[in-house]
Amino acid sequence: MTQNTLLSYATDFVDYGIIGILILLSIVALWIFIERMMFYKSLQVENYKNRDELELDLTDNINIVSTIASNAPYIGLLGTVLGIMLTFYTLGDIGSVDAKKIMTGLAMALKATAMGLIVAIPAIVFYTILTRKIEKILTRYDILNEER
Repeated sequence: MTQNTLLSYATDFVDYGIIGILILLSIVALWIFIERMMFYKSLQVENYKNRDELELDLTDNINIVSTIASNAPYIGLLGTVLGIMLTFYTLGDIGSVDAKKIMTGLAMALKATAMGLIVAIPAIVFYTILTRKIEKILTRYDILNEER
């Protein structure tokens, strides 16, 4: 296997692997958000005898959304660092400094960070909406139990 082949695989990993992972995480966060919102809409708090049982059902899987929100920027940053390393390695291998190649390589590397932020920001919004919805449902449960 030649050095150019390894470099090509590394570039493809940054382009497709990191971006692919971030797209997958985005789909998972959106899927959990939609599933949880559908569950909350159909929930009957009257059917729960215990607040802790209700809280367990309400918080199921939302930690995944939080984990995606907090780690997506780091995954994007990893892609950027790898892209910058590949850019500098390629320039060192060529033996000449070409400003066009440097700028193109750096711009392409930064797309991973941008993608990480594009995934993290909506995931944070999803998590915040879910936690607020949980608070409202638990408060409704508490009010219902006070009336009994």
